[in-house]
Amino acid sequence: MKQLQKFYPHFLAIFGFIIISLIYFYPVLQGKKIYQSDIVQYTGMAKEQNNFRAEYNAEPFWTNAAFGGMPTYQLGANYPNDFIGKLDDALRFLPRPADYLFLYFLGFYGLLLVFRIDPLKAFFGALAFGFSTYLIVILGVGHNAKAHAIAYMPLVIAGFILVFRKKYWHGGILTMLAVALEINANHFQMTYYLLFLLLILSVYFLYRLYQEKDLKSLPKITLTFAIAVILALGTNASGLLATKEYSDFSMRGKSELTFNADGSKNTETASMSKDYITEYSYGIGESLNLIAPRLYGGGNSEKLGEESNVYNYMLSYGATDSEAKTFTENYAPTYWGDQPIVAAPAYIGAIVFFLCVLALYHDKRKMKYAFLAGAIFALFLSWGKNFSALTDFFIDYIPLYDKFRAVSSIQVILELCIPVLAIMGLQSFFKETENQKKSLLYTSATSIGLLLLIFLFKGAFSFSSPVDSQIMAMLNQGQDKAFGLGFVDALRQDRMDLFTADLLRSGFFMIVAFGTLWFYLKGKLVQSTAVIIIGIFMVGDLFFIDKNYVSNDGEQFRSALEIDQPFEPSQADIEILKDTTVFRVYELQGRLQGRTSYFHKSVGGYSAVRPRRYEQLFEYHIDQQLNDLGQMIDSETMTLKTSIPILNALNIKYLLVQTKDGENVPITNPFINGNAWFVSELKTVNSADEEMKVLGKIDTKNVATRNSNDFTKSALTASFQKDSLAAIKLVEHKPNYIKYTATNTNDGFAVFSENYYEGWKATIDGKDTDIHRVDYVLRGLAIPKGKHTIEFKFEPQVVKTGSTIALFSSIGMLLVIIGGVYFEQKGKKIE
Repeated sequence: MKQLQKFYPHFLAIFGFIIISLIYFYPVLQGKKIYQSDIVQYTGMAKEQNNFRAEYNAEPFWTNAAFGGMPTYQLGANYPNDFIGKLDDALRFLPRPADYLFLYFLGFYGLLLVFRIDPLKAFFGALAFGFSTYLIVILGVGHNAKAHAIAYMPLVIAGFILVFRKKYWHGGILTMLAVALEINANHFQMTYYLLFLLLILSVYFLYRLYQEKDLKSLPKITLTFAIAVILALGTNASGLLATKEYSDFSMRGKSELTFNADGSKNTETASMSKDYITEYSYGIGESLNLIAPRLYGGGNSEKLGEESNVYNYMLSYGATDSEAKTFTENYAPTYWGDQPIVAAPAYIGAIVFFLCVLALYHDKRKMKYAFLAGAIFALFLSWGKNFSALTDFFIDYIPLYDKFRAVSSIQVILELCIPVLAIMGLQSFFKETENQKKSLLYTSATSIGLLLLIFLFKGAFSFSSPVDSQIMAMLNQGQDKAFGLGFVDALRQDRMDLFTADLLRSGFFMIVAFGTLWFYLKGKLVQSTAVIIIGIFMVGDLFFIDKNYVSNDGEQFRSALEIDQPFEPSQADIEILKDTTVFRVYELQGRLQGRTSYFHKSVGGYSAVRPRRYEQLFEYHIDQQLNDLGQMIDSETMTLKTSIPILNALNIKYLLVQTKDGENVPITNPFINGNAWFVSELKTVNSADEEMKVLGKIDTKNVATRNSNDFTKSALTASFQKDSLAAIKLVEHKPNYIKYTATNTNDGFAVFSENYYEGWKATIDGKDTDIHRVDYVLRGLAIPKGKHTIEFKFEPQVVKTGSTIALFSSIGMLLVIIGGVYFEQKGKKIE
């Protein structure tokens, strides 16, 4: 009974997290689902994979619906023996996105308990972390894997701290499970950033061991971590090995080409260009959004109202109410920061910041400096190209840093460290009675003084955005030239008003925190009341900011049917679907989206890890050749009248072209090579550069290129006799299985319009044969004369190997947990 009473506050906290998660996203209780733009695109990309699962109760591991064919390793593939995934499913029992919000709360609550923080403070601290604006916004747009990985970060840190405290069984098991869950979330960028924080914490703990002359504990600590991490990696072996294999094939791998699409020299040494990596870099001044949300105008979707200067300016210019409202909502972007797209500011909360400063002044634990260092480190790296010296160093010299883009997202480490410091500050204020008043006054002077300083130097900010000149130019067309200038001046004034309003708003919350703690010092409030008041205002501050960007209205939450089936076929799609042959579709005005993949086998898709070589074909050849598409189309028959050999080789039978009224029309390509064809010549090249250049000059129907560096040592002639009756017929086509029959009176070489990838195996009449990479991205086979059955099967060895490792690692993990329980109970009996 006493044991149950001990856990009673924690049960209440967890129950509270469940209720708050469901209330915050209450439409899920009505059977509705959240509309997430990224997940809509994913749904399009994954439709073929999901259909295959439903029909065959098996995993294809390959999709032909996107980018000409690619593995599904980063499309939510289900691997055999993924027992840690089942544990994750059990923890995420709430409907989405309430499940991720619950995980935020639960993970951070666990971390705070490791800091020996009492349940009430830990409860409010967990809510403050979970409602951090960035963490809510990524749920709104559909960055689910990122949210998933962030949610498990606190538990990884909790286990890490326990091991260094020599709680080997508790810490080791928690580390093992948390790291396994973190990796299983499958957002390696977030996991990679977490490693930086763990490295900083390691330095702190190693220094402590040295100070305490306790380095003898290091081998046991190291062994505990080694066992935990090895088993955690092992349980995720399938996904890790598959991702490692695919990374070189994807855009995250380094290009073999030494020239760019425009002919200039490729000087990049990183896997991706520095411009691409740092496209989303947080502005240095914009970092002040962390403590006052709309100092830089909020997000791209921020709307001004009828109280705004822009609205009144339009009325003064003679606009009607509706015209003024339209201009205010559609042509008055308040965001004026450095990033191209910002859904919302990365606001961590005014009271959270206030309490963080309190920790720095009052908390005696030196660990606070490790978390402070983590926060500052993340802040500096989030500046990206705005702090190029540091960023370029990391891109050039730190392993794997160049594999990830959107460097601003490393701020999640700051958004974890600051709330930790905040609750440390709240706890220490009540626990450490010495110098309470002094610490509180210093904290108030620092926090509120910073806001006052920003306000006093308001004139140092430009409140101007690069889009302002475009707005001015657009509004000046056919108008008095002063109109555009006046409009932009009014817009800048609105930005200044938001700046001032949110400084005052943050100041108000800081004063509330100060006042509450001051009344506690004066004996006017008891501790629990003071904590509840601060907790309510701290969470309420974040809650109301979050609701500006992720709301429960009909736009954000929709019927389950609309979310599960997000695309309606256009008339063009319906026409194309009447063709029952196997081909590919190229939607010119939107190749990098998932809609086309929902209905067709697309050469596009929506993925940050799309196949690199396939992407290069479009960048270097196809898109350039289609610049004059209008002149290539026969307007009567709606067909291409000019042959584009690379387009033909990729089996692109239909192009979706947008008309002036925004509707797509299908353009037929009558020149396609088909699913497979015999060639008469294999043209050998000696580099990727040479192959890319040659591809634009050959007739792909008769000639194929082969790179001497890629080709196997199989003896192949350079030319073949191509019989007029030679034919290859497609018999069966599934995502992971393709069957052909071939007839030829001579030995020949055939090219297949399918992406080359090492996981594919080919047989001719049941006998294994080598698949050769030809035409930069396609598959080729040497086929002996006669009639033959050709089969391609996608049976990735990496998945088989990984699933075996995962099975044995899961067994090992279970044995460690059983051993931990046994030895803990045995130790208690001895005591």
